Formats: sequence, C-alpha cells, structure tokens
Amino acid sequence: MTDPDQPTPLPSATELETMWAGEFGDAYVERNTAPIELRRQFWEGVLAEFPANRILEVGCAHGEELAHLSTMVDPHDLWGVDINDRALQEVHGRAPGANAVWSLARELPFRDRFFDAVFTIGLLIHQPEGTLPVVMNEIARCSRRWIMCGEYHAEEPTDINYRDRPGILFKRDYGRLYQEWIPGLVLRQTRELTTEVDGFDRVTWHVLERVG
Repeated sequence: MTDPDQPTPLPSATELETMWAGEFGDAYVERNTAPIELRRQFWEGVLAEFPANRILEVGCAHGEELAHLSTMVDPHDLWGVDINDRALQEVHGRAPGANAVWSLARELPFRDRFFDAVFTIGLLIHQPEGTLPVVMNEIARCSRRWIMCGEYHAEEPTDINYRDRPGILFKRDYGRLYQEWIPGLVLRQTRELTTEVDGFDRVTWHVLERVG
C-alpha cells in the first residue's frame, strides 16, 4: 500500500524517455503543427551574430526550428535528433534535406566537436536532476564553438507540473549550470524571448562559446 505521507517518486530518465517516445510525445506533435513564422526572424538574427554552418538541434521534435534554419544553411549540414518516431517523420516534410536521427539526448551519436553549434529549445527542462549533467556534457562535447539553449528559467531548480504530472518539467538557470559543469565555456548572451516578438513562450535564451 502506498504511504500517502510519502512524496510520489519522480520518473527516471528511462521512464521519461519511454513516455516521450510514445503517445505522450505523439500528442505533443499533434498540438504543435502550426508553423511559427516569427521564429524565422529570430534565427536570422542568431546566425548573423553567431555564425554557424553545421548545426545540431537536440530534441528537435517535429522540426519547427529546423524548418526555419534549412532556409539559411545547407540542409545537408543541419541535423536534429529526437526519440519520437512521429516527430522525426514530420521533420522530413518540414525541412527537406535535413538529417533527422533517432537518439537519446544523453548518448549523442556524433564525434567530438563535429558541429559549429548545438542547441536545444525546451529540451533541458525535461531532464531529471541525475541525467541533466550527462545531457549537457554530451551537447558541449559535440560542439566546436557555440552552445545555445532556450529554456524556462528559475534561479533555483523548480518542478512545474506539466500536463498535471510532476517531475517532467524543471525551471533552472541553465546558462549558469553550463558554466559550472563544463570548463571552457563563456556566456556571450542571455535574453528573454517573447511570443509577441520572437515566437517563443517566456523562454530564456543563452549563448555560450567554447574558448578552451
């Protein structure tokens, strides 16, 4: 019998990966089919300030970001990884020529520093405490220069019920964590993105550069 006085155990990384790979992840794709044109201007500004030719998105979902980026760089140098098959199928239609690959965020199938830039949008927020350093190190390992993330921010880790479930979405200071956990990264930009201007929902955007 479950003790009502004990907190509900939070899902493990494996449990979360299974959830996102299945119907829970399929439903996310279904809810986010409409393109967000404001993001095109956002990415044009990003590449103008932080130039990159070979780019990886970890947790690319249905390919919203890759669709915009595929008009700015050679799609064959554009990669996205995800664990939901339906999402990866969507990428092929939204960003023709881009590379959509099944992969866990904590075991990226690329050699060290293969990309000019590696980024996430709403991927780190779904990592449990024990797996987050592994995922962030994998992202940094694969980047030659830029590491970028757009994630929900809080000064201290905060568990936010997502779809009425605990342990699935965490607000944190991801820019600070990158610098604390990975030597040789310098924070080059932090700014708040908005739905009205950038097409993102209250996301904090960080750009870090590898200098070591």
